[in-house]
Amino acid sequence: MTTALITGSTAGIGAAFARRLAADGHNLVLVARDTERLAEQATELHDRHGIEAEVLAADLAEDAGIDAVAARLADRKNPVDLLINNAGFGNKGRYLDVSMADELKMIKVHCEAVLRLTSAATEAMRDRGRGGVVNVASVAAFVPRGTYGASKAWVVQFTQGAARDLAGSGVRLMVLCPGFVRTEFHQRAGMGTDNIPGWMWLDADKLVASALGDLARGRTLSIPDPRYKVLMGMAKVAPRGLLGGITSKTGRKYGPQ
Repeated sequence: MTTALITGSTAGIGAAFARRLAADGHNLVLVARDTERLAEQATELHDRHGIEAEVLAADLAEDAGIDAVAARLADRKNPVDLLINNAGFGNKGRYLDVSMADELKMIKVHCEAVLRLTSAATEAMRDRGRGGVVNVASVAAFVPRGTYGASKAWVVQFTQGAARDLAGSGVRLMVLCPGFVRTEFHQRAGMGTDNIPGWMWLDADKLVASALGDLARGRTLSIPDPRYKVLMGMAKVAPRGLLGGITSKTGRKYGPQ
């Protein structure tokens, strides 16, 4: 039986990945900051699907948290076959309204943690000749919108570059770029959602099913909905100033985790 490690597993897209992978018979390593929620999630998934669910409480905004997860990924005796780098957050406010400490924390979680965990996982996977990594970014990566969009753009470029370098090794890497997803993300960030049209919202479980299908097909980029595929196609040709104005009206954060 294969094992998947999911960061940010207790809510949103991470929880949807956990439900789907457990239902498919994968053992899980669940990573988040809240020990109590992790324990509840592990018990529920074990009881419902009969899989083993290990918990690892870690804050990926701290070196100690990243170190702990990286060490688990590098464990050759208990290998991880699939890594879902999902942990992330958004900041409420425009550039210079957000504290530098919070901006740097975002870079730590969205970029440094993704780099270090992907590297720990893929090194072990390459030695075994198999494995997969899904790094969760956002459609915000394709529009000019603050540190969040910039950090997610880095995730897109890093993942696709690493996928090219590891081609033929048996290790698959894919970056997932969702749009707005109905999760608790916006509430936790203190962001209103009243100005977001209903048609822009995605279902987390359907998103995960589409993403796993794209991974199985060997894609390195997944935008898991026709509506957002069209929007991102338009983004390639629309003036960047216009895109910046649109994203200002819909908030600093696209595609919650």
